[in-house]
Amino acid sequence: MIDESSVTAWIRRYERAWRTAGTDQLDGLFTTDATYQMAPFEEPDRGLAALRIRWDAERTSPDEEFTMDFDLVAVDPPRAVVRLEVRYGEPSRQHFRDLWILDFASDGRCRSFEEWPFSAPPPVPHQAP
Repeated sequence: MIDESSVTAWIRRYERAWRTAGTDQLDGLFTTDATYQMAPFEEPDRGLAALRIRWDAERTSPDEEFTMDFDLVAVDPPRAVVRLEVRYGEPSRQHFRDLWILDFASDGRCRSFEEWPFSAPPPVPHQAP
C-alpha cells in the first residue's frame, strides 16, 4: 500500500530517471500496461513501449538543467496528487507548475500518470514610465 513516504520516494526516482540517459529505469517506476497522459485532454500513451518513446522525444538530454520541487497534496491509496514546480535552464527559460494524479499498483509502481501542466507566461519587459 502506498503512503506519503513511498510516494515521495517514487517522485525522487522519477526525477532521477528523467536525469538519466536511456529509459531502463522506467521498468521500476511504471507497470507494463501503465497509461501516461501529459495533459488532461490528450490521449494517454499506453504501455511501457509507448512511454519509452515519449520520454526519448520529450527530453532534451539527460544533462538538461532543471530544478523540481514538489508537495504532496493528497495520498488516498491507491491514488496520490502532487503539486510540482519545475524550472528548466538557468536562468529559467521555462517555468511550470503541474499537478500530477498518480494511481499506483500494489507493488508500488505507477499504473496511471495524469499531468496537468501550467506554464508561466513569458516575462514582460520593463518599460520606463
